[in-house]
Amino acid sequence: MNAPQSQAVTPQPTPNGPLNGKKSGPPVPLLIIGAALLIGGIGLGGRMWWRSQHLVETDNAFIAGRIHPVATRVAGVVTEMRMQDNASVKAGDVLLRLDPADAAVQVERLKAQIAQADAAIATSAAQIAQAKAQAAATASQVAQAEAVLARTELDAKRSQALFGAELRATSKQELDAALAARDVARADLAARKASAAAAKEAVAAAESARQSAQAQKLATQAQLQDAHNQLGYVELKAASDGRIGKRTVEVGQRVQPGQQLAAIVEADTWIVANFKETQLARMKPGQKVHVHVDAFPGHDLVAKVDSFAPASGASFALLPPDNATGNFTKIVQRVPVKLVFEPESLKALGEAASRLVPGLSVQVEVEV
Repeated sequence: MNAPQSQAVTPQPTPNGPLNGKKSGPPVPLLIIGAALLIGGIGLGGRMWWRSQHLVETDNAFIAGRIHPVATRVAGVVTEMRMQDNASVKAGDVLLRLDPADAAVQVERLKAQIAQADAAIATSAAQIAQAKAQAAATASQVAQAEAVLARTELDAKRSQALFGAELRATSKQELDAALAARDVARADLAARKASAAAAKEAVAAAESARQSAQAQKLATQAQLQDAHNQLGYVELKAASDGRIGKRTVEVGQRVQPGQQLAAIVEADTWIVANFKETQLARMKPGQKVHVHVDAFPGHDLVAKVDSFAPASGASFALLPPDNATGNFTKIVQRVPVKLVFEPESLKALGEAASRLVPGLSVQVEVEV
């Protein structure tokens, strides 16, 4: 009896590998993706390292410029308006005019006061001349009274001598008359001297009145000059070249001194970037700066470091922090840094450069 024939056994593939039973590695696409991620991570890390070594950047930066307030010095009603919203003006251009009636009335009133002061000065001069003449007359009367007194005193002495002699050359009546004449002369001299003193006082009073009138005239002349200035202030002119913004006044509106009516923004602009205090060590004036303006995507500009603020931004705040307290917390401070645009970079923008206005946000990178 023949033995049964053996049947060939076919090996079955395992679910985790090929037929030979060896373990396989990850698929090729996964290797490629992993390698790409690794290379990308290395590149990103290298870029970040390079930027940290060669650039100092911040997005806490804004465009700044000079903004001049437009305000009137006098009160009045606006009668003419020449400034328009966003329009360009030149220094000295008339922006608006106020009603000049009030200032003109003030000028005329002060002119009348000056005329009154001139009349008072003329009157004082006449009074001075009259008082001087009166003083001269009283001075001559004093001299005359002194002469009369001298004569009457001699007569009285002579009568006393004759009456006292043994011969009694004069009578008691004559002696009494001589003595009375002497007393009258003395009283008259005293009266004349009092009149002379009064005349001198009158001259001094007239001089004082003239000086007061002259001082009043000078004061009124100063007020008149101020009134002329006020009359000139009714015409409001531009203080600088620029563009009109924030106009809040119309014809017919009454304005007050110091009231802001508009603003003039100069065309010259720069950047104020607030860098952390830890970033300032490697920065210095003249370094190149790359500027990205949010309003102009895709148009990077070039600037340079101009100067550093003399204090941190917190020091210029309305309420600076008081660090002498028990709840002190250290916070990294920011220091404003002024960056100026390169002229060639602005020329590349063309007419769009006029839209680089104060207040726009920018991002800056300083090459250190």
